[in-house]
Amino acid sequence: MNFKVLIDDFFDNFNTDLDLTPTNNKKILSLINDFEDGEWRYKNFQNFVWDNITETALSYRERESLINQPLSQLTEAAKKLRLTDKEADISKGSELAEIVLYGIMKLHFKALPVVPKIYYKQNPKDNAKGADSVHIVVENDDFTLWFGEAKFYSSISNARLGSIIDSVENSLKTDKIKKENSIITDLQDIDSLVKNNVLNKKIKDALSSKESLDSLKPKLHVPILLLHECELTKNGSELSEEYKKTIINKHKNRSEAYFKKQIEKFGERLYKYSEITFHIILFPVPIKKNIIDEFVEIATFHQNR
Repeated sequence: MNFKVLIDDFFDNFNTDLDLTPTNNKKILSLINDFEDGEWRYKNFQNFVWDNITETALSYRERESLINQPLSQLTEAAKKLRLTDKEADISKGSELAEIVLYGIMKLHFKALPVVPKIYYKQNPKDNAKGADSVHIVVENDDFTLWFGEAKFYSSISNARLGSIIDSVENSLKTDKIKKENSIITDLQDIDSLVKNNVLNKKIKDALSSKESLDSLKPKLHVPILLLHECELTKNGSELSEEYKKTIINKHKNRSEAYFKKQIEKFGERLYKYSEITFHIILFPVPIKKNIIDEFVEIATFHQNR
């Protein structure tokens, strides 16, 4: 992966609030970009986005039809972006954050992108606002199901955590999970990505509307990406030990604040909450506006090719 890992561990190894429970179903992943010539590597970040956009915006069949045409893939993927959709409001960075999460899921968690979310959101009949990413991780002859949320914030102060918690809770409602499961089983991507017939059937059976969601929740993981503006990163010039230590401490603090609020908000309300695994993923950037402006500029170029 293009980025460096500062933390990849269980939340319990950092939690200072011993009264907080449950915590054994929570993990932290802290990622940072590098510096070069005294500047944060904007180009490296944008390359990561555009290297991973096709799996977020194109179906498996579309990607395969353009497998030897990388520029055409980028053009088709860019056309899926909702640059003029007021509801999408690309200035908030929502689609950019979704693409970053897809890249992290693929490269760090070795996940299969069973539902290309940006592609699917082009369907005008899709009125269900579910997860921002949907992946399956195959482990030997078994699997886990990942429903992710992604936000791009100018701050991750306590006041900003509520909105992502609301999004996570909403995505875990029974009707939303069943909607996502039906999309996975209806699309043909899963047949192309999971070639093992026995495992393929096992996944489809587990996601069937006839099955109770209670049995699926131990297999459910929720990666929560908080791409966020960071003053320290904005003023930084190199990956010094002091910089890394400060980011680590900040991300530990923000993780504890987030999980505490999440437990308070819906920990008792969501049935089998303790059996779902939550991953908070924190990624600092210097200036949010600069990143989004460049992303939109590149997307517009490809759309007009």
